[in-house]
Amino acid sequence: MADLAIDVTGVEVEPNAAVPTILFATHLRETSGATVHAIALRAQIRIEPQRRRYNRAEEERLLELFGETPQWGESLRPFLWSHVETMVAGFTGETTVSLPMVCSYDFEVAGAKYLHGLEAGPGQGEVPLLFLFSGTVFTKGDSGFNAELVPWHLESRFRLPVRTWRDTMDRYFPNAGWLRLSRDTIDHLQRFRATRALPTWEQAIEVLLKEAGEDGA
Repeated sequence: MADLAIDVTGVEVEPNAAVPTILFATHLRETSGATVHAIALRAQIRIEPQRRRYNRAEEERLLELFGETPQWGESLRPFLWSHVETMVAGFTGETTVSLPMVCSYDFEVAGAKYLHGLEAGPGQGEVPLLFLFSGTVFTKGDSGFNAELVPWHLESRFRLPVRTWRDTMDRYFPNAGWLRLSRDTIDHLQRFRATRALPTWEQAIEVLLKEAGEDGA
């Protein structure tokens, strides 16, 4: 039986992906001496917001997620960010693989709301992550191949720099994000834009915010 240990040790932006993707460097060790033929590795990635401090600006931006700060003792709880998977090639002893994760900038998703609310300046901010591993290990034995489950207790904590996530999103959405709206809302906004002869969607929203007294002035 394989005896595995798994640790997430680093992260980088995938420069050539079609969609925003970050790569987590994941170190695997097999300590029983068994030869690993392959691993179908999966991980649940959870954000642990209670494991970091927040400045005043971050607290204001995270109001929608966690409520007023006096509530944070109860509301700051770990939540799911993503499920990821990869195939690990055969090895003996230890190996390192890249675990890819596609990042969403959909503000209906809690992870995107949370990350957007964090400071990302030089030297600022990390995101406390918890990786919960699962999957199937294929080993070589005297009688052929054996299949066994990755133990459920295998996990790893990692602190993702906010700047890495922001750099990833800036590569695909420079100085921008996106909102998902219903078709009816888009139709109403389009009529408003045409009536006011506004050349862009952004200008239409800026006018609406100004008329509502929410222009940031």
